[in-house]
Amino acid sequence: MNQQNPKKRILIIEDEQLIGELFRDYLSPEKTWNVELVGTGEEGLKKMRATKPDILLLDIILPGISGYEVLQQMKAERELAEIPVLILSNLGQKEEIAKGLSLGAEDFLVKANIEIDEIQNKIKKILGKGRAVK
Repeated sequence: MNQQNPKKRILIIEDEQLIGELFRDYLSPEKTWNVELVGTGEEGLKKMRATKPDILLLDIILPGISGYEVLQQMKAERELAEIPVLILSNLGQKEEIAKGLSLGAEDFLVKANIEIDEIQNKIKKILGKGRAVK
């Protein structure tokens, strides 16, 4: 592996195992990405503190703490605050999207309305620029 371009780390927090595995399995073949999956917000925060991923794919409806709470906790912790977050949720109301973006997410994608290629393209855009253009 080229030391100048180490693999980017992607963390997915998704409680629906089938959906999470679909995202992970689709994104894993990307040669420059190392993709991990956890099922709760608590597990996600613990994993982020340990591994400092390059990007987080975050569901909102989770057991225990919600994706919004994960976002709030991340932004309050200096070491996690700069990790870009891409929300992937079935919530699609304007208020939900606005809340996610106001809490610091780079973008909010509604699972039912997107093609999986769009997720990959968004990740490349965010990782390529460091910050996404909204």
